[in-house]
Formats: sequence, C-alpha cells, structure tokens
Amino acid sequence: MHQLSSRDRVEQALANIANPQGEGSRACLTVYAENARAAADASDTRAKAGQPLGPLDGVVVSIKDLYDVKGEVTRAGSRVLAEEGLVAKNDAPVVARLRAAGAAIVAKTNMSEFAFSGVGANPHFGTPGNPFDRSRVPGGSTSGGAVAVADGMCEIAIGTDTGGSTRIPAALCGLVGWKPSQQRVPTDGAFPLSFTLDSIGPMAKSVAECALADAVMAGEAPEPLKPVSLTELRFGIWRGMPFEGVDATVGAAWDAAVARLGKAGVRFSDETVGLIDDMIAVNAKGGFAPTEAFAIHRERLKRDGAGFDPFIRVRIERGGTVPAYDYIGMAQTRRRLVQAMDARMAPLDALILPTTPIVAPKLAELAASDEFGRKNALLLRNTNPVNFFDLCAISLPLPTQGGLSTGLMLVGRNGTDRRLFNIAAAVENALRA
Repeated sequence: MHQLSSRDRVEQALANIANPQGEGSRACLTVYAENARAAADASDTRAKAGQPLGPLDGVVVSIKDLYDVKGEVTRAGSRVLAEEGLVAKNDAPVVARLRAAGAAIVAKTNMSEFAFSGVGANPHFGTPGNPFDRSRVPGGSTSGGAVAVADGMCEIAIGTDTGGSTRIPAALCGLVGWKPSQQRVPTDGAFPLSFTLDSIGPMAKSVAECALADAVMAGEAPEPLKPVSLTELRFGIWRGMPFEGVDATVGAAWDAAVARLGKAGVRFSDETVGLIDDMIAVNAKGGFAPTEAFAIHRERLKRDGAGFDPFIRVRIERGGTVPAYDYIGMAQTRRRLVQAMDARMAPLDALILPTTPIVAPKLAELAASDEFGRKNALLLRNTNPVNFFDLCAISLPLPTQGGLSTGLMLVGRNGTDRRLFNIAAAVENALRA
C-alpha cells in the first residue's frame, strides 16, 4: 500500500505539522510526536518480520479533539473544558481499537467548539484555512482533521458526525468523508453533542482508507472493497430541498458528475422525499442537538457562559427553552419517521445529492451573527437529514470548479454500510476515470 516506511511517513506528517508557513498550529492542537514515532517503529519491525497487525498497521492517523486519551484533558475545542481540567481515565474505545490495529496516532485535531457548527471556525484556537483558499473556512465540525489530511499531516482523520461534521469538511476540502449507521461504532469516550444523533466516522483521500478505518472502529475484520457494477445500480436523485439555493460552482460540478455516472451506466430516478417535511416539523420544536447540548452544558453555562464561542452559546441556550413533553414527543415521532424512511428507500441502491449546496464561505463573511447562522444552516442542510433518519452516507470529492471543492453524497439505508462502501468505490472509480 505504501512505498515509504511508517516511520518515514510519520516524519513527513510531523514536518508538515511543524511547517511555520502551514496550518499545523491551527489544525493540530496536541501533537504526539514521540508516541507516533514509537508506533511507527513497532509497525515497521512487524512489517519486516512479515507479521503486520492488518491493513491499518503503521497508517498515520489523527483524532478529533473530543476523544478521550488516557491521562489527558478532553477539550472538545473549548477553552472552558481545557480549564476545567478533567482528565480522561481511559482511551475512548475507538482510540483503543485504532492503537490495537497498529495505527500511528500523530495528533489531536481542532474542531468547532463542542462540535456544534458546520462552518469549522474556532475563536479559541484559531480556524485552519481551507486547502483550496486559505481565506475560506474548512467546514466543520471536524475542521482540523480535514485540513490535516489535505495538507499531509496525517493519512486518515477520525472525526464525528452529528449533522454532517465529517461529510461537510470532506466536501469543502476535497476528501472522502464517511458517516456510519449510528449503532455501528461506539461513541463512548467521545465528548457528546447529541446522544441521539452523534456518529463516529473517518475522512481520507480514498473510499478504501475510510472503509478500513470504519471496519477497525466498528470492531470488524477489514475486508477489501468489492466495487459493484454501476450498470446494476439505481440511484434516486433527491429533488427539492437539497437543490434549493445551490450555488453555480456546486451546480456545475454536480451536473458534470451525474453526466459521467450516467455514461458509466447508472440508472437515475428523480425522487421527492415528503418525509423531510415531517422532520422539519419535529425540529421546529427545538431539535435534538440544541436540547441535548443544553442538558450537557447547563451548569457550565451558568458558571462560565462567557467563555463559550458566542455563536455556539446562542445555539445551545435555545435548547434550554424546550419543555420535556416536546422533547419526548420529538423522540417518539422520530422513531416512527426512521422506520418510514427505511421503507421509502427500499427500492433504491442509494439516494444521491450534493453534500453541501454552497462552496466554503470566506471567514470574513461570517463575522456577523446572522450571516454565520445563515451559512451554517446552509452547510448543514443536506447532510443533517441523514443523522435524523439514522442512515449511513458518504461524501465523495468532485473535480474542483473554479478552484474550489464540492462533494457528491451517497446515502444508504441503516445497516447497509459495507454495501454503500462498495457502491462508493465504484462511483469513485467512475468519477476519477
């Protein structure tokens, strides 16, 4: 898989993190130089003896700042949590599984505070610049992870996805981003945003690398991908809401991609998904992420609300206005809608839509609260339903238009993760052809 030794690749990653002209100081909040070197050396020794632990052995990985690492404070992109100083007693299960598979964990990466925005801006630790245009945001909330992969600071970044937090930065930074069926990967030891919606997924430069990391984190034996025949597939283009307000760059990249897939033999149908109106009605009562985030942070807000990112604080405080009877009603209605969506998707191999309707906004455009809110809502709009309806999804990078990256998202039914990876591998091959 790699020409260079794991140690050489770790040294390259560390050099890229340390480059004063680069984004390393903003993308990587903790650097594990000695640990990563030791893991790489151990991996190289196993490789020479012909006894690798598996395909992730010696791969250079970063983890989002919200994962517990034994003996460290889990910051979740927050100065308030950093100052509280609560030390993790154990590695998060996904971190332990990555280590056991031989991964060389090189850094903890920056993120939107508490993982609560699709923009990826962080006023406490700085905002890493988008690899295609440093004046633009990387997308969030796994902002540092996406920039770290794009800029060669790691090979795979482990993020989380509550409403699009792996897929949005992947789309804006030219990467593959994966959101699994929620039950697939344990979320213990990952600082929560929403117990209902949080999922754990990777970003990388290929579908194969994402599939590999996903299998390890899910506790499965990694298997090689088996790309399916595109002529056998039926994709539903999710019409309506996902295309409202699509900008010219996204529209041009989308049209070119669909034309290319059509030539490769994919059959498309236009699909309207009426259940989206039911989702909007449920979320109008307050939504799961704000309500659950408020439950998590209410004492912290009283104690140190001034230390929060003001844009994030406003979103969390909204959750404090949702009465218990509305929250319970939301949860019960969602259960029914998840089942209805599963049935709605049964005739299709995947739903397909643009990952985000807009390209990465310029950081300067987001200084005002109302514009931040508007762009954040747009970035999250197409990815959000996947979490609400408990589906799996992957964002694939489209050839850049006007120098900026956009994504194409494939959405599968809950539990069809492996099949969706095989479909995505075939689509990736067609788009690269």
